[in-house]
Amino acid sequence: MSPRRNRRERPSAPLDTLRALRGVAAVQRWQGRDWTVWTIPGGASDKTYRCPGCDHEIQPGVAHVVVWPADETDRRHWHRACWQARDRRGPAAR
Repeated sequence: MSPRRNRRERPSAPLDTLRALRGVAAVQRWQGRDWTVWTIPGGASDKTYRCPGCDHEIQPGVAHVVVWPADETDRRHWHRACWQARDRRGPAAR
């Protein structure tokens, strides 16, 4: 029997640090439109924003998402949970 390894295997590809700092974008379909959703890690957040889902502030250092219609540039910063519950939250739901 061989001894157990106590160390994690390193990934074969190097980590893209720029992508890790700035987040990852995806396209989601909602209300018949394509929305660009950019996930912002907490370390990349350095300003205070107001979430349209709950109307609370997103403090610097808090992970969140930036969302905008794919064909526009008007961006909104949402808490992740608020974006996931967007059908029950936000200006359209009130």
